[in-house]
Amino acid sequence: MRRVILPICLMLGACVPGQSVDMPSRAATADVSGLPAIKSFSAPRPVPPMRSNKDIQRDFLDLSFQLESGRRLQHFSRFEEPISIAVAGTPPPTLMPDLNRLVHRLRTEAGIDVARVQDGPANITIEAVSRAEIRRNLPKAACFVVPNISRLSEYRTARHSRATNWSLLTERKKLAIFLPNDSSPQEVRDCLHEELAQALGPLNDLYRLPDSVFNDDNVHAVLTGFDMLILRAYYAPELRSGMTRAQVEERLPTILSRLNPAGDTRAPRFASSTPREWIDAIQTALGPGARSAERREAALTAVRIAETVGWRDHRRGFSHFALGRLSQSVDPDFAQDQFVTADQFYKRTPGNDLHRAYTASQLAAYAISQGRGADALMLIGPHLATAERHENAALLATLMMLRAEALDLSGRVAEANAVRLDSLGWARYGFGADWAVRAKLREISGLSPLKGSNG
Repeated sequence: MRRVILPICLMLGACVPGQSVDMPSRAATADVSGLPAIKSFSAPRPVPPMRSNKDIQRDFLDLSFQLESGRRLQHFSRFEEPISIAVAGTPPPTLMPDLNRLVHRLRTEAGIDVARVQDGPANITIEAVSRAEIRRNLPKAACFVVPNISRLSEYRTARHSRATNWSLLTERKKLAIFLPNDSSPQEVRDCLHEELAQALGPLNDLYRLPDSVFNDDNVHAVLTGFDMLILRAYYAPELRSGMTRAQVEERLPTILSRLNPAGDTRAPRFASSTPREWIDAIQTALGPGARSAERREAALTAVRIAETVGWRDHRRGFSHFALGRLSQSVDPDFAQDQFVTADQFYKRTPGNDLHRAYTASQLAAYAISQGRGADALMLIGPHLATAERHENAALLATLMMLRAEALDLSGRVAEANAVRLDSLGWARYGFGADWAVRAKLREISGLSPLKGSNG
């Protein structure tokens, strides 16, 4: 289910919606079609984790000793030698710069001895192939990682063998990552971050994590400060492949105290585990395959479960967000109530700024559809910097396009045109093909009562 939910969350729908650092950066390609050059991000600014080390210890163990299916892992596994990465297939132009940037972050922030090699055998081979080739092998996957093979051509015969069984792995020596070469630059980069993090470290995802790519809600798309801490701990000298959960747990307090001393001063929150029923409901609501009515019913189920469990964290907010997203076409007013409720839960705890930015895009779109330009500007304003800081070009472009429509409604036409033009370079990175950028422009322009129907 990786990389399935976020694209749905970014869609604005008929009348209402995947990263950041310093101010925008360098252009990656020249203008080829009348659109501005594609933009990319400058130096990363990851936010350090703001949780207790006791919470992080529990997160580390649950991430490292369990698969996404819920199956327990008996042994800790990682690479024990310096790690080489090679690229095969037909990579898109943005893959190499994004990979080089990520490798630099892994070396400097996570302290992992990893490097890209030009040719020859490598510990990790990243093969760039078409989406169709990936889906022929895993129909629901946008990208994936497999142990003990190097090319997609090996996967069909190896997929049911012991060699590719993660639960039998005690030390990692060779893995392959398969990325699409015909998706948007952001989608390729997001896959790169998620799958390389899994290739190097934890194999599980936890919905209870508000600030991590190790979370199937896909709100975060590039490795966060929390993720880098987890990976740094994963490669701590006190640990080694083959250890049991108990052996790792015994060493973790010392490791985390050394790597994250501030975490020893914070009180633990002990967030509750996520019921399988809620996970299934969310994946039905926002994943592929279900009909519209089934999606909405699944979202209602997720909200009911969140209420029953008594959540007041980001998972409660995400439940309402999903229900709002899936209610827009049938009951826009109800959908807006759900987005307002989602935002109320998101703002109860720190670290949910990116979640709130997604919600703001929905609320602002609705305000624009009602001709309330000033309200939309107030909703959008605080979240532009958030989208930049988290390097989410698709979200940043969406917010900027919405801001341009709100400025038009407020009579600030010249300013609107400048913002709209500035959004296009980010949209080329976030949405990819020129037709997709123009389609997003038309979609958001159509929200405004000045320009067309908004129903």
